[in-house]
Parts: sequence; C-alpha cells; structure tokens
Amino acid sequence: MRAEFSRYFVVGITGLAVDMGTLWLFIDKFHWAAIPALMVNQFIVLTFIFYLNKLWAFKSQGQTHKEVQRYIILYFFNYIIAISWMWFWHNKLGFEPKLVRLANIILAVSWNFLLYKFFVYNDRNTTVNNTPLT
Repeated sequence: MRAEFSRYFVVGITGLAVDMGTLWLFIDKFHWAAIPALMVNQFIVLTFIFYLNKLWAFKSQGQTHKEVQRYIILYFFNYIIAISWMWFWHNKLGFEPKLVRLANIILAVSWNFLLYKFFVYNDRNTTVNNTPLT
C-alpha cells in the first residue's frame, strides 16, 4: 500500500500541476469566468488522473469500463463539491479562485486515495475468481 500511495502522490502532484495550469490558462489568459473555467478544467484533469492512476499508481487489471463507471460516480461527487466550493468561497465570499481550487484539492486528496484503492480500482469489484465479470 505504501508503494501505491507513493505513486498516487506523484500522480496527484502531476495532476495538481495540470489542474492549476489549465485553470490559470482559462482564467488569466482566456479571461473565462471561474465556474466555466473550472467545469472544463475538471473534465481534462479527471480524465488525465483516471488513466495515470489506473495504469501506473494502482496498476489495475480490472475491466476499464467497470472502473470508469465507478470513477464517474466519484468524479461527480468531487465535481459537485468543487463547483459548490468555488461558488461559495469565490462567488459569495470573494476569495481568489485559484486559492479556492487549491484548498479543495488538498481536502479531496484525503478521501480520494481510499476511494480509488477500495472502490474504483479494486479488482474484486470487476472479477470473480480471477475471471472478469461481464
């Protein structure tokens, strides 16, 4: 589990760079509003993170379509939280959107590792006696 967490951490740092970089690009260079920028940003980042975690961090051999289904559930949970945080902390209270996003990412790391390991990439959810479920 320690090796998985180390790889998850590297994926997370890489994902953070992609996340903050695309958010900066959309807000500061393209002059998009914070929430539409975050909506597009999340699609890019979460797709990127799914494949890095599947193929490298957790080295999952499970069926990708089953993992994608579980990942989408987690994705929407995280997506709703991210949009709600941005709305509350930026739109209502006026905090800088990139700082709001960074705080949300730090919080999400705490629950995402466990959910990735035991829910999304758990091969027991996609195989029975080492035979893939169909």
